[in-house]
Parts: sequence; C-alpha cells; structure tokens
Amino acid sequence: MKFLVAGADDRARLDQLVADRAGCSRAEARRLIESGAVRVNGRRGHKGTLVAAGATVELERLPPSADDKRPLPEPDRPLVLLYEDAVLVALNKAAATPTHPLKPHERGTLANALVARYPECAHVTDDPREGGVAHRLDTDTTGVVLAARTRPAWLALRRAFSTGQVDKEYWALVSGAPPDEGEINAALAHAGDPRKVEAASEYDDRAVRARPALTRFFVIARGDDVALVRARTSTGRMHQVRAHLAHVGHPLVGDPLYGGPPGPFELSGHFLHARAITFPHPESGARQTIEAPLPADRARLVEKLTGTTLF
Repeated sequence: MKFLVAGADDRARLDQLVADRAGCSRAEARRLIESGAVRVNGRRGHKGTLVAAGATVELERLPPSADDKRPLPEPDRPLVLLYEDAVLVALNKAAATPTHPLKPHERGTLANALVARYPECAHVTDDPREGGVAHRLDTDTTGVVLAARTRPAWLALRRAFSTGQVDKEYWALVSGAPPDEGEINAALAHAGDPRKVEAASEYDDRAVRARPALTRFFVIARGDDVALVRARTSTGRMHQVRAHLAHVGHPLVGDPLYGGPPGPFELSGHFLHARAITFPHPESGARQTIEAPLPADRARLVEKLTGTTLF
C-alpha cells in the first residue's frame, strides 16, 4: 500500500496517518511502524515522525484484519465447562494457559478452545482476539472465566465489570505468615517495568495515574513460612491480588515478578486460583455465583504444605 500525504495532513504524525489509511487502531499502526514495515520517502519511519505534505508513505504489509485476529478454533483442546445457558458460558481455566491470543494465528489459549465449541462467541466482542471472553486471568492463574454468546450479553458483562458489580474470590498461596485477616486499600499504577503494577501513595509521582483498588484477605491454612489465603475484591485491577499481597510483604509463591519465592517442583508458575465470581446475569440481572474447584494438583500441594485437605 502506498499513498501521498495530502496538504490537509501536513505535519501529521505518521502513526495517525497509517491508522487512518489502513483502517486500524493507533496501537496497530505503531506496531507496524516499529516492525520496520512503514517507509516515508523510502526511509524507515518512526511512530512520532511528523510527515510533510507531498511525502510518499509506503506500507510493506497491511495490519491484520479482524478475521485474522479471531481465535483459531481448536476442537481438540480441553475445555472445562462450569455453567452454560443461552447467552453465557463459564469455564475453568487451567494453569499455563493464556486467556486469549495476543497475536494473529496464536494457538493454545482458552479462547481457541471456546470458539471451537461455541463459534458464536467469536463475533461478540469489540476486540476480535477475545473470542467472547468478558475478562482475563493471567496465564498461570486458574479458575473461573466468563464468556458471552451474544453481543448484548457481552456488553452487559463488561458494564458490570467496569462499574464494580462483580465480586471475585481468589485463593492464593503466599509466602510468610500474614495476619489471620486484613484489608489492603492501595491504588495501583504501572511501575517502571510495564509488565507489572505497584501501590502508589498520594505523594508518589505515579498517583495521578493510579487506579483505586481494595483487597480483603483471610487465611485458610498455614504451613512452614507459607499460607493459603482467600482474597476478595470487586475492583479487579491488573495483577491486583498479586501486587497487593506483595505490597504487604506476602508475595505469591512462584511469582518472581512480584518478589515471590520459587515454588516447589510440583508448581508451574504462581499459585493463584479464581475460586468464585458473583455477578448480575446479563439477561435477568439476578445475582449469580459460579465456583471453580481448585485443580487437583494444587489441592494436593496445599495438603502437602499445610496439612489441610481441600478436596
């Protein structure tokens, strides 16, 4: 694709020009530019370049289409169903499984398995990569994920999440000896590492970008310098439970990103399980709770470390 920059676009940013002409988002245009696929007058462009009228902009390839981004159906991939009705599906996500693909044609995600059984889910979300899922769990986090089978149901679920109408309960294996119960009321902001968030005080430069977050926790079982805690929240910020527990000195076992100690050989990744979710049903509005049992291997690990049987 090649085009001349019109006089009305003189000194426009390159990423905006590419987004307008290619019909994609600014983020997609930036990714295309950063990959070296965009040239201005024959030279590699940069996202912040201000392009003069009359310049020639050439795209070596176009951004992926919506259909390219949709999860590829994988009918042989396991899918654990917790609940279904005409508009809603609830799934139990396994560890080491991304919720949905981030790149075109990526395989191995929960959404790939979902759209294979429920193909209607692939067309209900704003972001075609999501394949119907209404929220994300981190790759190593297990437990309940909600997905919509219709566009109105997805919009209703997203509205419920964004307005604090969804209550979530997580089980986390943490290091140290936390108090029997506690409350962590600390706004979260992105840290220097874009992969993580940290608590930001009112005197912190990041405070203006921080988002309010509240987590309550209760100890279920204790072992030698570890504890299984129940954490409850309705704010649902990125990495909220992981960041909050680390903030009070009790990072998750197997979570080096937040300073957690290495887990035993039986544990792959961090130990965090989305145990239950309570939400207004997207059609009736009635409050509904869906629970996910702790995976058997993690329940055995808890029994080994704390002597508590959770089956």
